[in-house]
Amino acid sequence: MGALWAQFASKNTVSKGPRAVGLLVLPPKGQPRLIPVAILVDGRFYDAGAYKADPVPMALEQGTVYEAERTGSSLGLFTVNQALQQKNNWMAEGTYHANGEKVASTNHKAETKPREEKDEGPPVLRRPGSAPPTPVSPAPEAKPESPPPSADDSTAKTTPAPQPETAPEDPNIPKLRRGAPTRDVEAEAKSGATPAVKNNVASNSNVGAKSPDKGPATEAPVVETVPAVSDADGPEPRPYGYDMKPGEEETLRTKMLAMASAELREHAKEFRKPAKLAPAPRRKAGAKTATKAPQPSFEDIQLRVFDVSNSNEPVAVLSATAHPAQNSETTKGDFYITLVARSDIYGELRKLLSVVTDSQHLDVNPRMQLVDVVDADGDGRGELLFRQISDAGTAYAIYRVTPDRLWPLYEGSPQ
Repeated sequence: MGALWAQFASKNTVSKGPRAVGLLVLPPKGQPRLIPVAILVDGRFYDAGAYKADPVPMALEQGTVYEAERTGSSLGLFTVNQALQQKNNWMAEGTYHANGEKVASTNHKAETKPREEKDEGPPVLRRPGSAPPTPVSPAPEAKPESPPPSADDSTAKTTPAPQPETAPEDPNIPKLRRGAPTRDVEAEAKSGATPAVKNNVASNSNVGAKSPDKGPATEAPVVETVPAVSDADGPEPRPYGYDMKPGEEETLRTKMLAMASAELREHAKEFRKPAKLAPAPRRKAGAKTATKAPQPSFEDIQLRVFDVSNSNEPVAVLSATAHPAQNSETTKGDFYITLVARSDIYGELRKLLSVVTDSQHLDVNPRMQLVDVVDADGDGRGELLFRQISDAGTAYAIYRVTPDRLWPLYEGSPQ
């Protein structure tokens, strides 16, 4: 293993750690898993999947509890049960309990009706399903439960004694089981179905796989991915959402798309070779030329707005797929753009980050996908957590929002 370089956080951090940040993957069915991202120790960020991996990384030790968050708001708790390594990548499986969820107790419950303290005689062995014997009482009105059949009864037949394996099962007899079952074990036993044995390593690669097509209405299951933080002494989670009116959101969206168009035209020349076109005809003297630049088109637009410092200053993050207009400077192809801007009290936008790339230049500029905002260093302010996709693989990066730019707190290596 190569050297493990530390990356420093800002000087005004509150939590000195250890404070671990990961991604909690919650599939619709199956066991949740945790992907380690970064761990803060003594004010320095390390790769959580490699820090003190002897033999298991510190962030994935058994019993470690993570708090899942969405935009800073707590969703529930995840407890690590076991760490797994898959192609040199670490992850953990465990149990997840959402806030407000009732956790099944495995403790024995006291009887609702106490037993009467009286001498019932020596213990008697009974077959399952048979009624307990009627206690002997000197009262004259005591009668047997069922009279024996008479010898002259035409319907009476001599039958052998019932065997234990053929006797009907009493549903009230308790059974010992491990843990809290998640399925009807009795129904599976009666139907003859054999429960599948889960492979902890192989199941991770199948999470989110599309189920067999059962008709036109079949849809792929949605896998939810949220940040998760583990810190015994860190601050309480706080929301970082920014509420806007419909008119304000539409105005901000228009401004962000206009800024994205300008960024796309500026960077397109760096990634596209000029197309081979026929020479343009000479213009006549005095002819007017059009000054309006062609506008690109966008799809898969995602706009999220946060208040990372709880100062009522919105920070907007726009990501989209762009189709640049065809002209003499560009050829056909799609671009991926991620744009981060801060809005001041006058509604003016200040660009903090702009990343433009395409499928042919991921080795130079990785594609940036916003995961969410999370308090990575425990100072109460939110940082932006991005997923970086390049030719070398996938990495994660954490950026601090400053007035003029995004400052990198942690940038992982592609895997």
